[in-house]
Amino acid sequence: MGVIGILGGTFDPPHVGHLALAHAAYEQLGLDEVLFMPAGDPWQKADRDVTPAAHRMAMVSLAASVAPYLGADDREIDRTGPTYTIETVTSIGDECVLIVGADAAKGVPSWHRADDLLDIASFAVVDRPGVARSEIDPAVLRRCTWVDMPPIDISSTAIRAHVAAGHTPRFLVPDSIASYIAMNGLYQPGTA
Repeated sequence: MGVIGILGGTFDPPHVGHLALAHAAYEQLGLDEVLFMPAGDPWQKADRDVTPAAHRMAMVSLAASVAPYLGADDREIDRTGPTYTIETVTSIGDECVLIVGADAAKGVPSWHRADDLLDIASFAVVDRPGVARSEIDPAVLRRCTWVDMPPIDISSTAIRAHVAAGHTPRFLVPDSIASYIAMNGLYQPGTA
């Protein structure tokens, strides 16, 4: 099929920063497709409530609809128990590029079966404030390409808090996702 970029995460909600990163990686690395892949049971977010997977998948599908080279993949949501990147990559079967921020790249050595993952996948990494490239493990650096894009200081956490404070997420997320959030009462006051 080609080279597939995987942009994984909780996507609670997906926002313009995710779209900009997906586009930059697609354009700069010559990827055939970029898949948004929401985590089913995000083991690294066990300390907070996560919006139900069905809502996160619906929002990811809306985000992916903005460009023909974007897709939404539910394989991690459909998997029971904790989801691990190594299992996802091996299930795809094509060459995979994992699209991550430098903060996530720094943590790759702590990921489940990280050595196996480094043998079969490469990384597209975007700089993050407060993370120096020298902080990233040399084994990860050897498997990464840096994605050049302007910093976008936005997070799903901030968007949830913004909506919980009674504000609209317009222009922080695609209009279709802002409408979905409103129609489904997500992130309302007292539910952040």
